[in-house]
Amino acid sequence: MNAAPIHIAGERLMLDPAGVLHWPARRLLCVADLHLEKGSAFAARGRLVPPYDSRETLARLVPLLRRYRPRRVVFLGDSFHDRDGAARLPAQERAMLVQALNGAEAVWVAGNHDPVAPEGLPGQAVEAWAEGPLAFRHIPTPRATGEIAGHLHPKATAPTRAGGVCRPCFVTDARRVLMPAFGAYTGGLDIGDAAIASLFPRGGRSFLLGPERLYSFPLAGRGPVRTGAPDLFAEAP
Repeated sequence: MNAAPIHIAGERLMLDPAGVLHWPARRLLCVADLHLEKGSAFAARGRLVPPYDSRETLARLVPLLRRYRPRRVVFLGDSFHDRDGAARLPAQERAMLVQALNGAEAVWVAGNHDPVAPEGLPGQAVEAWAEGPLAFRHIPTPRATGEIAGHLHPKATAPTRAGGVCRPCFVTDARRVLMPAFGAYTGGLDIGDAAIASLFPRGGRSFLLGPERLYSFPLAGRGPVRTGAPDLFAEAP
């Protein structure tokens, strides 16, 4: 996969097409909004969906942990769909995650869905994580600088000759990175929505996730640019 380099607060970060952020200088990997055990949470409320979301999510995450071999993994909140999600995680999936984290420090940032430490998993639970000039938190804050945040599940639609392609995406400017949601059962919020657009008043760039690479297009100060057809849908460097 071809990751795209960006610079925030003087640090070189890599955006991976799988939806994770890598900070090579610190050997840090960041992933947002896994929402593990969302299926079982729905089932408990009578909404029966296939109970394989945690398995699918971890099947995509574990190879990334093995490839990057990070010293630290920052889970950027809503790692579980509710405060009891970690306790419901099946034994096989739990063992898969614990084994993949072997040798790395896990940092579990609190989310609005999972405000407590995950039961029975290694690592430390924090409200937010500060490292060097960067701050890792679940909910983005207005006017922040050097911020890596999740929560909003950004997605964007890019024009192509075959019609619009809607994908989860990173959203960035010189001050922050808004992370895509990683979980198998996570939806998305369009980057033109005020909750996202207001975080980027001077514009920025969106990086849509693709199978092997990211695709980038600019954001105007009041939201995404949606005209220009295929030449706007450019491969990220």
